[in-house]
Amino acid sequence: MNALRFICVPFIAVVLGIGCGSGDEGDEVTPSGGSGGISGDASDDSSQGGTGGTSGSGGTAGSGASAGQAGSGGGTGGTGGTGGTGSAGTAGAGGTGGSAGTAGAAGTGGSAGTAGAGGTAATGGTGGAPGPCVPTSCAGKTFGCGDCIDNDLDNLVDMADPNCLGPCDNNEEGFYLDIPGGTGTAPCKLDCYYDDDTGSGNDDCYWDHTCDPHSVPPNYYPQDSACEYAPGSVVPPTGLTCEELAQTQTQECLDICLPLVPNGCDCFGCCELPAESGNYVWLGSYDTDGSDKTGTCDLASESDPTKCHPCTPVPGCMNDCGHCELCLGKTTLPPDCFSVPDAGAGGTGGMTGTGGTGGMTGTGGTGGMTGTGGTTSSGGTGGDPCGGQVCPPGSDACGLDCQPPCPTGYFCLTGCCQKNPS
Repeated sequence: MNALRFICVPFIAVVLGIGCGSGDEGDEVTPSGGSGGISGDASDDSSQGGTGGTSGSGGTAGSGASAGQAGSGGGTGGTGGTGGTGSAGTAGAGGTGGSAGTAGAAGTGGSAGTAGAGGTAATGGTGGAPGPCVPTSCAGKTFGCGDCIDNDLDNLVDMADPNCLGPCDNNEEGFYLDIPGGTGTAPCKLDCYYDDDTGSGNDDCYWDHTCDPHSVPPNYYPQDSACEYAPGSVVPPTGLTCEELAQTQTQECLDICLPLVPNGCDCFGCCELPAESGNYVWLGSYDTDGSDKTGTCDLASESDPTKCHPCTPVPGCMNDCGHCELCLGKTTLPPDCFSVPDAGAGGTGGMTGTGGTGGMTGTGGTGGMTGTGGTTSSGGTGGDPCGGQVCPPGSDACGLDCQPPCPTGYFCLTGCCQKNPS
């Protein structure tokens, strides 16, 4: 029995020492190391120390946390026994590096260059002699406004004289054509005013002063009492009423007569004078008191209704006076008719600065460089002082001091070269 007791007591002590010595594992969430194992109990009777408790395992390191604390040392063994030393907990993993710095803001683009100053408008040229005079014929005949002679001694020759209406005009002193077989041979009836004869047979243009509302007592303008206004009457041989004929002329009339019509006039000699005034007068006005029918209308008398008789223009055969056209009685152009270049375009804005490169771990990025400003453009060049008048397609501008004469076979009519009538 004593022998059995001698054997069992140490055995129990050993078993107790072994059974109670294991430490708990550290919690995965808690970053601290696990606790050390519990110390084994010493034997009451044996002088042999118990085995030290098993060291507790170190807690698993939390991600990015501080290293786990070392486990506590094992408990003190029985008499003579050395306490088990707990293993140090595994060091926690190093903290993750700081996030990369945010890239610097993009540099601000440079300001756009200042627009160049616009060119200065050119001053309009003055109407006048367009170079050396070239004789101009009308259907094979040469008249006073095409002979290169200053017939009225005003130092203005042919189409440089504002009273000349074209090469078929035989009168530099006024607007009455004064050609053989001219105005007035057929009472009240009119054809193309600007050709070399009276009669519609060669131009197919028809009008009658009995169709003009101005032809009423007491003056019966634009002609005389033989042409008293008769609204609704039919004009032979057209078969058209006055109202219809006012709106419609044949294509033959338009093709032959309109190229000879000065700007601001209709095909029958009714013109806007003063230019752009809205007042229309008949160029063929004459003194009705005499038998020779002396012309009375010229530029100097344009505002005198007793000399330049009022008339109603025929819209179906009309050459209006445009804002940028030289016209009968209008020898200069307003400044806005001359081309003025646009102001120089502004410089292009600088390129947007490139954003800064991301900083090293934990360090912010450097801001981008500011873009360079655009270059300022030069201002526009001033407009051309010569020209500016509007002409039909294929017609050269003429009539200003700085412009060349029309080519052979053409004459200058209110600022544009027209082919000689044939």
